[in-house]
Amino acid sequence: MLTNAAVHPTLPAVELERARKFYEGTLGLNVLRTDPSPGVLYETGGGTRIYVYQRGATKADHTAASFTVADVEAEVKELKAKGVVFEDFDVGGFKTVDGIATVDGMKAAWFKDTEGNILAITSMGT
Repeated sequence: MLTNAAVHPTLPAVELERARKFYEGTLGLNVLRTDPSPGVLYETGGGTRIYVYQRGATKADHTAASFTVADVEAEVKELKAKGVVFEDFDVGGFKTVDGIATVDGMKAAWFKDTEGNILAITSMGT
């Protein structure tokens, strides 16, 4: 069964080179492998990976991938310094402050990559 299987997000990119600049330059991810399809497999923490591949435009209005970090505030600050724009929400009891939401001890912030994919930075809280 899949109980112990790793999960690796796969994200589309209309312009793969533009996406590569974002994932490698802005987010600082390391290339594990490039494919002729074309696509790029990135190595992320804890043995996880993220695959970005070229294809036509798609539309997703949900979080496609989340990066779990120790300090959401520090990551948001660093990415804002690199030009990343974070989403703000104020829906019902769910509200971001300076781009960060806190719910039951967990913190999260959302941003879009160059291709419109919604990514999140999260901490599991204490």
